[in-house]
Amino acid sequence: MKNTEFIPADYDTQGRLRLPLLFWGVLLLQARTWVLFAIASASRESGNALLTLFYPDHDNFWFGLLPGVPAVLAFLLSGRRHGYPRLWAAFRPLLLVAQLAQVLWFPLLWLNGEPLSGIGLTLLGLDLFALWWLSCNPRLAALFRTGAD
Repeated sequence: MKNTEFIPADYDTQGRLRLPLLFWGVLLLQARTWVLFAIASASRESGNALLTLFYPDHDNFWFGLLPGVPAVLAFLLSGRRHGYPRLWAAFRPLLLVAQLAQVLWFPLLWLNGEPLSGIGLTLLGLDLFALWWLSCNPRLAALFRTGAD
């Protein structure tokens, strides 16, 4: 029996809940270092300058890739989530932990002497919103339940 707390537009043609559009935005936010890496790799001449602009300390770049790993894997698995329901259900806690790590990332950098910037404050605000949304959205919680249709 289908869940009645969602509107019919929330379901696809097979009767399964669709992933919300905001979910893709949260995945991009979590994988922002991966996106930057892909853009820098594609632009050969200015790639190193682009990475240095966003990550003057190259160690921060490599650490910045870590919280994006669950988001990249969730993106890759999202199309086959009904084939692997237990694996898919394990991704919600992973995404929450990764988002919490990103929320704590900027304050730790600021405490270690990084200058406070508008981009950093904006990303922190977006990270806080994403953490709230990942933890409180009922449709997203239903999507990650084992065997949820």
